[in-house]
Amino acid sequence: MKIGVISDTHGNMTAIKKAAEAAGAVDLWLHCGDYSWDSDYLKRLTGVQVIAAKGNCDGGAPTKLDEFLNLEGLSIWLTHGHRYHVNQGLAELRFWARQYEAAIVVFGHTHIPELIKDAESLLFNPGSASLPSNNQKPTFGIITIDGDNISACQIELL
Repeated sequence: MKIGVISDTHGNMTAIKKAAEAAGAVDLWLHCGDYSWDSDYLKRLTGVQVIAAKGNCDGGAPTKLDEFLNLEGLSIWLTHGHRYHVNQGLAELRFWARQYEAAIVVFGHTHIPELIKDAESLLFNPGSASLPSNNQKPTFGIITIDGDNISACQIELL
């Protein structure tokens, strides 16, 4: 299963289109919030289901703060991350990942790509597709699940 992951799009439809084109065919898109309603455009653009989490800039968006999925037999937790103080580190996110028994945690908020894989879980932040921090380039991500093999990568948008 190939999953496209995008976050912190902040209404930048050009960035969303570039990410969709760069990703190619995916089975599912995850949007980690901040303008989670951009997921409607992504779905229309790709024809693929998009599951989104509500970010701190999403106000009245109808999305949930946390989504819990079971894909390919793996528990996946999708969140924006602001409620777990990811700007101050990942300790709280890791704590809740253990509580939720999440094999994969997908989050955003920091606008900085992160990929941490340890014995317990995979923590994945695709970075921001439109407003990257710390002189980063705009990015999105791909998670691939192939049996017991899980891989993830961030891809720079050109």
